[in-house]
Amino acid sequence: MVKMVRYSLRALMLTCCLLTGVTMKLLASSPAEGVPPAPAFSVISLDGKTVGSTNLTGTTYIINFFASWCPPCRSEIPDMVTLQNRFGRKGFTFIGVAVNETEPAIREFIKKNKITYPVVMANEQIVNAFSRYVDGGIRAIPTSFVVNSSGRITQVITGARSQEVFEKMIVDALRKQKTKK
Repeated sequence: MVKMVRYSLRALMLTCCLLTGVTMKLLASSPAEGVPPAPAFSVISLDGKTVGSTNLTGTTYIINFFASWCPPCRSEIPDMVTLQNRFGRKGFTFIGVAVNETEPAIREFIKKNKITYPVVMANEQIVNAFSRYVDGGIRAIPTSFVVNSSGRITQVITGARSQEVFEKMIVDALRKQKTKK
């Protein structure tokens, strides 16, 4: 009896492992299926330009919710500026969304950190639009959403990332963008 129970448990565990492996393989080989579309949004950046899903069509972007008083946010900003300068003319951009900030404080932060990508002040529309992709909404910063050139969210990232990690995401997304053309 004990042998039969052990055998049954082993068979069940093996089946679960196999099913998990097959599921992961299927998901990895067809990433476009089940990848949610980025929400529609339109906001005015602090330099007066419209930034929105419509004018970003065909562009790969990372939308980054941040605050100037947040140490992890401040640590990744210089890397994001470097990557924006490197990949900005290749069909990529960062978009900064400043949360819990005053406009004068963010303008000073942009100037001090030489931010070259669009920065917008968080409003209810953009926060609500992206919050639905995070369990419980956007509660931690930095939180970033990687959106491919087809307008689909491919990754949601909570917490700061290194330049190397961001660069790999950007290069992979741009490579996929080129192969689709």
